[in-house]
Amino acid sequence: MECCCPAAKLFSALSFTVPNRNFQGISASHQGLCKRTLHTVLPSLPLPKPFLQPADRLNAYNYSGRSSYCSSRTYKGKTYAAASKQGWDFGRFLRTLYFFNAPPSPFKFFESLIGILSGQSLSEPVKKMEYSGLVLVAGATGGVGRRVVDILQKKGFQVRILVRNEEKARKMFGPDIDLIIGDVTKDNTLVPQYFIGVKKVINVVSVIIGPKEGDTPDRAKYSQGIKFFEPEIKGDTPEMVEYMGMRNLINVVRQSVGLRSGKLLFGFEGDSYRELPWGTLDDVVMGGVSESTFQIDPTGGENGGPTGIFQGIVSTANNGGFTSIRTRNFSVPEDLSAYDGLQLRLKGNGFRYKLIVRTSSDWDTVGYTASLDTVDGQWQSIQVRFSSLRPVFRARTVSDAPPFDPSRIISLQLMYSKFEYDGKLNPTFVEGAFQLPVSSIRAYIQDPITPRFVHVSSAGVTRPERPGIDLSKQPPAVRLNKELGFILTYKLKGEDLLRDSGIPYTIVRPCALTEEPAGADLFFDQGDTIMGKISREEVARICVAALDSPHACDKTFEVKSVVPFSEPFTVDPENPPPEKDYDVYFKILKEGITGKEILEQSPLPL
Repeated sequence: MECCCPAAKLFSALSFTVPNRNFQGISASHQGLCKRTLHTVLPSLPLPKPFLQPADRLNAYNYSGRSSYCSSRTYKGKTYAAASKQGWDFGRFLRTLYFFNAPPSPFKFFESLIGILSGQSLSEPVKKMEYSGLVLVAGATGGVGRRVVDILQKKGFQVRILVRNEEKARKMFGPDIDLIIGDVTKDNTLVPQYFIGVKKVINVVSVIIGPKEGDTPDRAKYSQGIKFFEPEIKGDTPEMVEYMGMRNLINVVRQSVGLRSGKLLFGFEGDSYRELPWGTLDDVVMGGVSESTFQIDPTGGENGGPTGIFQGIVSTANNGGFTSIRTRNFSVPEDLSAYDGLQLRLKGNGFRYKLIVRTSSDWDTVGYTASLDTVDGQWQSIQVRFSSLRPVFRARTVSDAPPFDPSRIISLQLMYSKFEYDGKLNPTFVEGAFQLPVSSIRAYIQDPITPRFVHVSSAGVTRPERPGIDLSKQPPAVRLNKELGFILTYKLKGEDLLRDSGIPYTIVRPCALTEEPAGADLFFDQGDTIMGKISREEVARICVAALDSPHACDKTFEVKSVVPFSEPFTVDPENPPPEKDYDVYFKILKEGITGKEILEQSPLPL
């Protein structure tokens, strides 16, 4: 039985039989590989029959599997090849162009050929692409939110705000503010396209509490704190705002801000597998006779699991000397701007390879390139920082190329080549057979990791049902948790969503908020035991400082002023206190301390 894929039928001519070895098909989960890719799941290297000569023995690879073109034939035996004795294969050249669906024009093809053979550096104009990282402030018109926006703007950050009331927001921040009109409690208002470019989030969305008897237009009673009035929930419930709202916000920004564990682009990790449409792109396109393939070996991975195998025979005949596998252009560009680079998990053979990343859909264009030095016989992780990629066009460095744009990755390529850059040769290059198992390619965040999502919660979230606690000595919000729709309970559940999301985070739990100025000495604590007050301005400063501090990453903490409630805090406008170095406080914090450690059960299971 043969696959109906036209490109696969063309490549079926590369199949061959080898005696004395019997292979079984792989599981149905891998059978879909034949539909949109020419990489294979094969027992051995599928070279065309003219390559099968009794010279230059190629390692016999014992793979079980089924080919990408779904052939059911049996493969046996050992493979030999002598690529250097063969002539150019025009048919394979055409099949290569057919697979990639984007062959260069005849003019560009011959221009490229002349450039390589002559050593000339031919350049072409490349449109410069730029991307910027935005800080999203959710709940920007609230007491803490508007102060966060002001601080970010003064520090030169690009800010986008998420608000429900456009008129109020533009009146507060001006007509040119970059905003999203949306409601975290309604996921259909959080359109993903509106969040493109967002790299960090400060979330100060909170349920609205107000006096039962009403308030002044400027919310003067509310500003005093619920200690001074009988409170009630205004508008959406704590469940909708603090829990469902957090879930919706996390879901819409998760891909944009990035995950601590990175993003899998290709390969096998645990139960996860992501396929890419790999095809071979060898020196046949320039008249050479080298040939490679890409296979899935179901048992050749580091721990006996599946892995991809880039392998082949490289020859310098006919002025050739390279083999490669390259993906088709992605239908939707990969936005990896939340990450710092690509990490490849592979088993080296001591050779130097190249990773090429393209940000243009054109066939013949600048490729951002890094050399990969491998260790013979060892599985290793090689990290390639985006900032280290070299812009290369036809083996020449392009000094005036635009900066690499990780928000628009179109294709990936792995290459084994005689050539390095700018006329230099690969110092590890050896003609003949090679093999490079590649189990995964993923985007990663470089250590030290800084928070991508800063969330303002509340002190007291673990106390309403804490064993042995004297509620009469607790703040009003703790005593009135049930009457206020389990507000602290749902704040805690919202925190848990963020802690479990995989997004690098900071959770700030302020004590009672005041309108006093920032500047008082502070006390940071963990375990959810402290009570007191803190100014909204100070909380806003803490949030902004946390964005760039690795010491704040994945920490949950409470904070208050050392000034007691009974004493108002003021500052001299002519001689304000210096801005604090909040890292001094962040450094003493520990991961994993939330105050939940002493809870016996949740008061409101969901």
